[in-house]
Amino acid sequence: MNIATKTEGWLDWHQDPATPRFELPAGAVDAHCHVFGPAAEFPFAPERKYTPCDAGKQQLFALRDHLGFERNVIVQATCHGADNSAMVDACLASNGKARGVATVRRDISDAELQRLHESGVRGVRFNFVKRLVDFTPKEELLEIAGRIAAFGWHVVIYFEAQDLPNLWDFFTALPTIVVVDHMGRPDVGKQATGPEFALFVDFMHQHPNVWCKVTCPERLSVTGPKALDGEANPYRDVIPFARHIVEQFPDRVLWGTDWPHPNLQDHMPDDGLLVDFIPHIAPTAALQQKLLVDNPMRLYWPED
Repeated sequence: MNIATKTEGWLDWHQDPATPRFELPAGAVDAHCHVFGPAAEFPFAPERKYTPCDAGKQQLFALRDHLGFERNVIVQATCHGADNSAMVDACLASNGKARGVATVRRDISDAELQRLHESGVRGVRFNFVKRLVDFTPKEELLEIAGRIAAFGWHVVIYFEAQDLPNLWDFFTALPTIVVVDHMGRPDVGKQATGPEFALFVDFMHQHPNVWCKVTCPERLSVTGPKALDGEANPYRDVIPFARHIVEQFPDRVLWGTDWPHPNLQDHMPDDGLLVDFIPHIAPTAALQQKLLVDNPMRLYWPED
């Protein structure tokens, strides 16, 4: 792929997001976002499955300030493979206001892991979504997990709901805190009380080291971003799922924008409206404080 040619059908991130009506608590953390390039400075990986638009650290930090967040957790984008340079550069440029989640391979040296730690990395991501990455043997991932556990890092896992039964034993063998991206991508066309989502809830109940990001309603929703009866209540079909997780596991939930929203072709969410989604899934000030401040600070800035 030519780095100048964005994948056909991809939407670019929202250039003029609304100012949120919901006022974030002081110290709020956007705990799931990315940087793409810019490709001229940080080329995309040759093995990537897609070519995104540029979305660099300056734009990310401008969005942070516009929305009212204090800090970011920058998750390595699959388009950059295991070259964490763009993510690390953003962390180093943040003046301590960003942490990172890296992608690493088995052959990474201890010295490089130490360098990543010093730059602000606090976790690695294992991606099991086949359309985004090629398969990595589980024994290799377990080896990586054992090594990063020595740094106090955690493992972020990205998978789809129907794959949880086959991945359950692997996930429960991981020797770290395990953070699930996007609630394990439930099918929100089904009931939040149905057996598929109940299995995920049971997974969290049985394993207190498992955390969850109640993120990406724009990826999960069937009803979409339109308000209901004049009320600013977009992605209403996702609310019962996310709210259940927040209320059941208030000390193990995180929230993030997912900016710049990779791989979207249907609609590009307004990040201001995504912030306004938060009080629908965390309806009290106490839950909002845990979701947006206490939990991400405990996981990514425990020294503060």
